[in-house]
Amino acid sequence: MRLRNIPGAKEHVAESPLTINEPESYKGHFSDLFGGKPVQIEIGMGKGTFITQKAQQDPDTGFIGIEMYSSVLLRGLQKVEAMENPPENLRMICMDAKDIEDVFGDREIDRIYLNFSDPWPKEKHAKRRLTHHRFLDKYYQILKDDGFIEFKTDNKDLFEFSVEEVQDTDGWQIVTVTRDLHHDTELMKGNIMTEYEKKFSGLGNKICKLVFQKVSK
Repeated sequence: MRLRNIPGAKEHVAESPLTINEPESYKGHFSDLFGGKPVQIEIGMGKGTFITQKAQQDPDTGFIGIEMYSSVLLRGLQKVEAMENPPENLRMICMDAKDIEDVFGDREIDRIYLNFSDPWPKEKHAKRRLTHHRFLDKYYQILKDDGFIEFKTDNKDLFEFSVEEVQDTDGWQIVTVTRDLHHDTELMKGNIMTEYEKKFSGLGNKICKLVFQKVSK
């Protein structure tokens, strides 16, 4: 997924009407971009399959896909731009997730999706995992009271790490835990499969899902 050197990617991303450039200038006012609708974000959107389908399914919500690499974000943009009827409630931001609290205001986001995030398997890189408690603290700041985070992965070690981090970090309550999503009939209702989810489940890997909610500290 790390397609970092596609010629013209940065320029295409910057010029697309789907891209939010200088997102810090919208801090606290992202809902205004969608006519006052609530806003949900996917951090690490990859090629955009998940966030695009979410936007199509729920026109009453604004969706923002976040991706660090312009060459990856480009694929998502091209996919939407090629659609005959692209969703009007979808935007994208090229940024590093570590800066998320500088971009979004307090209690501004309704729901956060983390799909097949980089596992950063070496222990010395644990702080880079998007479910590390330093990221959970950032999410807590931007997420509305009682808001939810949904996390999916096929990486068992990352999943167990994530469950423990949520349990050990103040302000979160686990709602759902499954280590075999695709064999849970109830949880599969409305499930949107990402590119990685299709790939890994096709290889026989079990998909894990964790849903947790912001609560008062």
